[in-house]
Amino acid sequence: MGPEVPLLNDYKQEFFWKRFPQTLLGGPRLKLGYCAPPYVYLHQLLLFLTPCMLGGVGTVLYQVGVLGDAYAATLSGGLMLAVAATLQTLAQCVARRTGVVQRLSAQNNILADEEEVEFSHCVAPETVRFIVPGKKFMVNVVLHTLLAGMLCGLGTWYLLPGSLIGLYGGMGAAMPVFALSWVTLCSGEYALIVNTPPETATFQPQDTYEITALTRPLYILIFIAVDLVYRLTDPMNELRLACQVLHVVFVVLPVLWALGTLPPPDALLLWAMEQVLVLGLGGSAMATNLRLLVMFLVSASVAVSTYFIPSTLGIVLFTVGMGYLLSLDGSQLGAVFRSRRAQSRALSLGLKGLPLGLIFLAGAMADGGLLHHYLFEHPTQTGNLSLEGPPTEELPSVSLHGVQAAVAYALICLLVLSKGLREIQGVFLLGGTLRNPLYPKQTGCSQAFRRSSRGLRLAGYLRRVLLNLVSPFAMITFLALDGSLLDLHTASLAVGFTRAFRMVWQSSEDALLQMVVVVLIRLGSEGAPATGWHSLGTGVQLLVVGLLIDRASQFISKLKFALTVIVTSWTETKQRRQSTSAMLMLNAVLFPLLLGELVLSALLSAPLLPLFTLPIFLVGFPRPLRSWPGTPGTACPCPDSVYYQQLSARLASALRGAIACGALGAAPPGSHFLCRFQDRVMWLTLLERGYGYCTLNIKGLELQETSCHTLEARRMDEVFEAALAQSHAPNQWRQLLNPHWGNTLTPCCALPVRLYSDARNVLTGIIDSHEHLRKLRADYVKVLLWLLLQRCAQRDRLTPPLQEKAPLSPGADSGSSQRALQRDTQFSTTHLPGSHSSSFSSSSSMSTSSSPGQRGSLSSSADWLDDDDLFGPQVARRPVPAPRERNFSLPGSVEVLSLYENMALSALPPLRPLGLGLPAADRGSSDGGGGGLHEASFLPAAGPRRLSGPHAQLLPSEWRTAAPLAPPQMLQLQPLVPADWFHFAVGRLAAGGQHAAALLQEERDALELFSQVALSCLVALGLEAEQPSPSLVFRLYGGGAPWSEALDWLKGRRELHQLALKAFRYSFKLLFDQASLGAMESAEELQATLDEYEHHWYIGTATDHGWQESVRQEKPFLFSLGHDLAMGTYTGRVLTLQEQLVYVGHVCAEGVRGQWANLSWELLYATNDDEERYSIQAHPVLLRNLTVQAADPPLGYPIYSSAPLHLGCL
Repeated sequence: MGPEVPLLNDYKQEFFWKRFPQTLLGGPRLKLGYCAPPYVYLHQLLLFLTPCMLGGVGTVLYQVGVLGDAYAATLSGGLMLAVAATLQTLAQCVARRTGVVQRLSAQNNILADEEEVEFSHCVAPETVRFIVPGKKFMVNVVLHTLLAGMLCGLGTWYLLPGSLIGLYGGMGAAMPVFALSWVTLCSGEYALIVNTPPETATFQPQDTYEITALTRPLYILIFIAVDLVYRLTDPMNELRLACQVLHVVFVVLPVLWALGTLPPPDALLLWAMEQVLVLGLGGSAMATNLRLLVMFLVSASVAVSTYFIPSTLGIVLFTVGMGYLLSLDGSQLGAVFRSRRAQSRALSLGLKGLPLGLIFLAGAMADGGLLHHYLFEHPTQTGNLSLEGPPTEELPSVSLHGVQAAVAYALICLLVLSKGLREIQGVFLLGGTLRNPLYPKQTGCSQAFRRSSRGLRLAGYLRRVLLNLVSPFAMITFLALDGSLLDLHTASLAVGFTRAFRMVWQSSEDALLQMVVVVLIRLGSEGAPATGWHSLGTGVQLLVVGLLIDRASQFISKLKFALTVIVTSWTETKQRRQSTSAMLMLNAVLFPLLLGELVLSALLSAPLLPLFTLPIFLVGFPRPLRSWPGTPGTACPCPDSVYYQQLSARLASALRGAIACGALGAAPPGSHFLCRFQDRVMWLTLLERGYGYCTLNIKGLELQETSCHTLEARRMDEVFEAALAQSHAPNQWRQLLNPHWGNTLTPCCALPVRLYSDARNVLTGIIDSHEHLRKLRADYVKVLLWLLLQRCAQRDRLTPPLQEKAPLSPGADSGSSQRALQRDTQFSTTHLPGSHSSSFSSSSSMSTSSSPGQRGSLSSSADWLDDDDLFGPQVARRPVPAPRERNFSLPGSVEVLSLYENMALSALPPLRPLGLGLPAADRGSSDGGGGGLHEASFLPAAGPRRLSGPHAQLLPSEWRTAAPLAPPQMLQLQPLVPADWFHFAVGRLAAGGQHAAALLQEERDALELFSQVALSCLVALGLEAEQPSPSLVFRLYGGGAPWSEALDWLKGRRELHQLALKAFRYSFKLLFDQASLGAMESAEELQATLDEYEHHWYIGTATDHGWQESVRQEKPFLFSLGHDLAMGTYTGRVLTLQEQLVYVGHVCAEGVRGQWANLSWELLYATNDDEERYSIQAHPVLLRNLTVQAADPPLGYPIYSSAPLHLGCL
């Protein structure tokens, strides 16, 4: 990547500078990029100032004393309502009249700019449509019109000069605020009723329901609502100060909208519900929007119910029980009674989780209820914390006594133990700075890794017991004995204790940390008066501590991300631009401003947005932790997606234990992880977490690596190898430090996962070896004979010998299974042998089998089957036995064994025309009869000898007739038929109890019949030559045999063609194995090898549908043959299903959120979709390219994304 890759290309720069003024002003398009009449700009300016003029009417009447403030606001609102209704009515009328004309003009002017409009006069339909586009839905027409009138009326009341003068105490500050505030109000009205501007804060890729128009009016109404509360309630200094500040912020609202700091309504609603649920009600971020809404409503109703419970014992029992139930995964309750899918059974708790959950619920309620009933003492008697104290002048003191004090010290010990046991589970300690000396050094083999990590697993089991069983009951005991329970009939304390009792289960580790902090503060101030902080109560204290810890951790993570961007912009040579030094100096000078942005983004829990991923930082708009509006699971699938599909379930099972024992760290919702194995990169996002479960989304990134992808993947490998794949001497202090501490990726652990390892070999010396290629034909005949016998045995095993079966469906896929496809065989048709000296082509047999070679106008021979009913309904027929010997008295004469020998000729059904549109042509003859020899060369000198009896149907009749093999070819290729191998294979089948094999042993003509079919297939594939070329081998392996009439004959028999192709692939794999491991020494070894191919291998191409099905079904081995065009070599690819170590690393969550926020701004607002743009180029520290890939479509492009996976990790 060059350092001066443009941030925006020339076209996008022009587009951006036309769009940004429109965003800043709220909708007027004052820069069009082409010449427009002056009245276009005048109309827009007049409509922009209309709210100010109408509001000015009410303001003047109020100032002169004609109207009161309420009546003046009502007048202005009514006038604005009339104007808005007029505009919307005019827009709807123009849209109805000119809808058709608009579409035609768009089609005729395809070379014009999409925004270019030809204006005819000031009130022309195109002028109205350009200035006031109108609404798509009639509901929005009515709603936005009413809202526009209300907004103007309330805005007039909000900005009355008298109120502003009274608020600020003079006209010096009131008048500038009054003038600039009307600009804000006008921009909001214009966006609502005239033309909605493109907003930089875009959450949804498409504004389907016109929500964007409500963004600016929503914030204006919020500011007005605060001022109304101040005016209608008793004066409060705090509220007055808030109004003064908000009036100043109201002035700069257009700037905040242009910078994208304020979220749109949908993102604001989801973010607010998530923040209240997590910080105020003790819940977790949820995997989907629907789950978030339901959980928020249920949790809020529990907090409200707690407020009205009169008894403290009832409060303890209710909050403990509801806290436990709400911390469980609701989807698992349905999985208890519904286990239809194997994946659901594998990843959920299932039926066994129900009694365990009931035991925990009963134990928790008994623990809290009994301890509170028998051990709870009034604060005035024990000296515990009391909020109000006795009605004396002496305030109660802060102290811990009795059982609660003992439990408090136990909580401190539990926190130290659980933190310590969690730290030693990972590769690094103390946030990724120091290497863990206890972590196993042998990470090359999964078995060795399991043996060396046995001690860590025991420590993990101990941590799980302490954190999931001991800690919740200890914290319930501490809360049940707290004296502040007596004052729960306040809203803050009801919410605080509802949250505290739920956090005990929802996030035990975080609750333990918060409770220990409260205990330490209380122990540190023991004996002090219970005022200020100590008068808040334990529930509110825990809420405040949790909020501070969350925002502090976010601030530290954002600070690390900002420093990484700043430092690497200079240290990474390829990231250094000509303007980098100026940007670094600017950041140094404005460091207080940068620090303020970090604090603001942490307080709002909003992403820190690096503009174009440069060291220019903005505060992105607040959004949910998932960062995207839709439900996870959308991807851009491709053939490689199947590898991630197989891997996701296995990886999820391995992650259950890693998350439970703490190997991935604290792993709160919103965490991101990267997994690496060979060329596969998995992106994990933790969406939701509760008691004994977590919800994950697994994404698979592309396998066809670009240069940027390769560079970052190589850095990933370096980071993992430096941490996991090397042994380190503990006596060297440098080896204890993490050499890649500044990287956004921090290795966590290695997980044994059962997956496919991909091995690729160059076949030079094998596929071009004359010695090996000479053996290919003989091996092919052996394998094909074996497959034909396997088909006979399988048919005999599945169905009775004389039972007719349905014909094979033409749509059956040959690549989806390793077994031969079952097919119907009609009763034996009549063969027409005779002398071939005549030009009479005896094509009755070829016509009977519907040879594709006689369909000259058709391009595919697989369109018809041999047994298609082309000539109308067939009369019931019976098989006619064929004579063993036939002597013909005259040359060229034939003996017809008619299927209708007992019927009169008049009773035969008439033939129906085929209707192909072309006349029938005899391809074997011409007018002069000279072409008959060419056709006759593919017909045998004598009819093939056929099996008799009921077992004659083991091979379909069309396989046993008209085999395109001439006598000279038969004699030349006959030595390739291994009689000993055939009898050995038949004997093995007969020994296995196969009835068909026993019959074949008794039949003298079986070898001749099977060898004729096998040799016919060999000729059809073009393997007559003793030594095929490597290119021919590659073509045949992929199913691309050279054309011949024999190939048309073979393709006309679909199942036989599939068996022939399968046999060739088996033969090549046999050649590959013998070249690598040595030749087969016995028939038993060959039999065992072919059995293994049949049951444990898929041998085909990676593009086959059967290849993907085999990966999904976890076939142990897969093999394919490929060709590297760049190197000019043939390659063999082997996939082996085995347990391997997958490296897992933690990715800085704030870095991901910041880069995704920039991606959303850059693509949805600046429309910078250039594939070579700066912000998508490789960054070995930030992993910028991989992060962009992992975004949800349409902005990202993962090739696989799982639905939310619910893992039980108790």
